[in-house]
Amino acid sequence: MISTQAYPGTQAVTRAVTLLKAFSDAHPAWRLSDLARAAHLHKAPTHRLLAALERAWMVARDASGELYRLGPEAIALGARAARASDLREVSRQELEQLAAATGETATLEVLTGSDVLILDEVPGSSLIGPTPEIGTQWPAHAASTGKAIFAALPETEVRAHLGARLAPRTDHTVTSYTALARELARTRQRGYAVAVNEIDHGFTAVGAALLDHDGRPVAAISLGGPTIRFPARRIASLGRKVRDAAARISHTLGYQSVE
Repeated sequence: MISTQAYPGTQAVTRAVTLLKAFSDAHPAWRLSDLARAAHLHKAPTHRLLAALERAWMVARDASGELYRLGPEAIALGARAARASDLREVSRQELEQLAAATGETATLEVLTGSDVLILDEVPGSSLIGPTPEIGTQWPAHAASTGKAIFAALPETEVRAHLGARLAPRTDHTVTSYTALARELARTRQRGYAVAVNEIDHGFTAVGAALLDHDGRPVAAISLGGPTIRFPARRIASLGRKVRDAAARISHTLGYQSVE
């Protein structure tokens, strides 16, 4: 029989973890009283826990001694966790299954400035089609993966990535923020993005974003091939497959859907 009694010190560990989890992009620094309130703890035990975490370099104070931030050990631990959950490693099986099931090329892509970059790819079985290579970059606003990532970001961040002008790759490329906003709204509604003849004439792709534990897009996956093999009905079918695969990868990355 497994004992349900907590080990001595478990409560302190739980509270310390609660304090560490309070640090985020929205709240990178805390005053003692505010952190205690956010963690639903009294000020005195919060101070003791922070002192222990500070000695372990898990938190650090600024020059004034008033604000606490994550320390170098917490940052290093996060980096090790990120490497342990390498995007290529957690996505590879889904890419292989997508390529095998559809015959189209599956890719994993990340946002780099105004472009998306192919981080990994699994070629499809079809003899005729594009041969994207790892390291290839596309304009993000013209790519299904870029649109998928942008659909999960605030508009201000999208504009910061793209700048003032959306350059055309073909005469089908979205070149205005009004048109892009409509595309991103459709992407959010159906759960996947579509790019038909936007990167190159004769090339179509569907993509979906990968979300981390905070719901932030960290990458996207796609299926792409010759437009002739992507009629409207098949685009919808492939889009759902990519969306579902992306949801499974996101779950592995720690994302919890609110639905």
